[in-house]
Amino acid sequence: MVKAMWNGQVAADAEDTIVVEGNQHCSRASVRVELLKESMTTRQCPWKGTARYLKVVVHGTENKDAAWYYPEPFPAVADIKDRVAFWKGVQVA
Repeated sequence: MVKAMWNGQVAADAEDTIVVEGNQHCSRASVRVELLKESMTTRQCPWKGTARYLKVVVHGTENKDAAWYYPEPFPAVADIKDRVAFWKGVQVA
C-alpha cells in the first residue's frame, strides 16, 4: 500500500503502483482527482515521453507541479500511461 500525503490530506492511496526511476506511479483510480489541477508545465523525457504536470491543492494551498503523469508514454514504459507520481514535498510511503 502506498499513500501520497500533502498538507494533511491523502492525495493517493494505492495498492497498484509501478515504480520507474524510484517514483511510485499510482493508478488514477487511487488518486483523489479533486485535489489535482492541470498545470501548464510539460517536460520531455528522452525515454518516457512528455510529462504533464499537476498542481496539488489542499485547503486552498497550492503545491505547483507536485504531481505528473504521461498521457502518451513511449512503448518502453507504456504501463505508466495516465498514472500519477508525486514529488515536491508530497510524502510518498
